[in-house]
Amino acid sequence: LFIKQAEQYAAARPNYPIKLFEFIASKTPCHDLAWDVGAGSGQASRSLAGIYKNVIATDTSSKQLEFAAKLPNVRYELTPPTMSSSEIEHLVAPESSVDLVTVAQALHWFELTTFYSNVKHVLKKPNGVIAAWCYTNPEVNAVVDEVFRRFYEERLGPYWDKARRLVEDGYRGIEFPFEKIMDESTESQSFPVRFVTEREMGIEDYLTYLRSTSAYQTAKEKGLELLTAEMEGEFAGSWKEDGKEKKAVRFPIYLLIGRVGGDGV
Repeated sequence: LFIKQAEQYAAARPNYPIKLFEFIASKTPCHDLAWDVGAGSGQASRSLAGIYKNVIATDTSSKQLEFAAKLPNVRYELTPPTMSSSEIEHLVAPESSVDLVTVAQALHWFELTTFYSNVKHVLKKPNGVIAAWCYTNPEVNAVVDEVFRRFYEERLGPYWDKARRLVEDGYRGIEFPFEKIMDESTESQSFPVRFVTEREMGIEDYLTYLRSTSAYQTAKEKGLELLTAEMEGEFAGSWKEDGKEKKAVRFPIYLLIGRVGGDGV
């Protein structure tokens, strides 16, 4: 879904806050090897490379991987959508050798039964960690957000894959067969654990983000332009309302994080 707009995706998507990675890393006893699954253009892989000695970043799209940053301790691998245990050991890592598996904004696309089996195969036992997160819709201000709400519901809405509903729900409804790790710094002990990331954007950056969505791309392939001149004009008008050319655009993040036990469960 993201192959044709890979360059837009790499340019427009938010990076993730360092607090997210610090929280995740604090839960893994060792920082030797991380596997970033569905790495795309490497937004998460870059941050992991600053914490873990080695990172294996895999994706099913060679086009996405073309835009990933080349770092000395990151190995990028093009992989098929599903892999057997033997393929995992050949392309990724041996059994019980990975400290951390991460999935950024991609778990909702996966065939979870097979994927979770592979995760349990490669994670160190006990205490290997899986961390999967998604971010939901951008938040700018009341005026821009109202235009976005109408655009999202009326224009993008019919073209989302059904997996998008899992993101809209902040991953609360997704299967997660691991020992859950809570945020002990909060009284609520909520799960998924919530973070926020921000990206400074101008109106063109914001529109590029909208064009990078899978729903926009699906509509375009059907010959429909969702960001018409009229729609762009509505966004531009709302953007100018506060007089600021650049704005801090916030993306709420929802993190599923858990451990695999000594018996692989």
